[in-house]
Amino acid sequence: MAKTKTEVATTDESEKKPSRKWPILVLAIVLSLSAAAGGLVVSLGTDGVMALINGSKKDTELASGDQAADHGANPEEDDNGSNADLTVDPMKEIIVNITSISVTGRRTTRFLKLNLALVFDENIEGAAHISERKIYIRDAFQNYLRQLTERDLSGTIGVVRLKSELLRRVRAVTESEAPKEVLISDIIVQ
Repeated sequence: MAKTKTEVATTDESEKKPSRKWPILVLAIVLSLSAAAGGLVVSLGTDGVMALINGSKKDTELASGDQAADHGANPEEDDNGSNADLTVDPMKEIIVNITSISVTGRRTTRFLKLNLALVFDENIEGAAHISERKIYIRDAFQNYLRQLTERDLSGTIGVVRLKSELLRRVRAVTESEAPKEVLISDIIVQ
């Protein structure tokens, strides 16, 4: 049978159109692989990637050891280089009233709830006084906290100032440099 003009035209058009799916698929694969390689370089560094490619475990350990050396030798060593025996001693919850000033300028009272812990070095003289004088430490904290306003506690600077003032009071009460830090687990103003 003879083909009509319409049949010939449709068969020629379908043979002329190449499929566009393959170049897009290849481009997507290439971009994905380059993104993965870039992520490896960023996370491991060039030395780590080269060690991964070469399969050398020793180079990988050296690269990770260099990073640990950059961040400090041992987190338990203090400034003198000796190992510190740090003890974390949680305290009872403290609830006090603090002053808040509203937008209209009116003074109101709010509650401040604090959960904290003391970190001290057992090797320093006076560390034994901390547990004996815990009630006096709590009293010093409450006297200071009652003087605060809500504005004193706002932002990161307020929390840093609060921690430094509490640490100063612990050292004054214990008459020692054994207390190293005051850790605040909860601070709620209501």
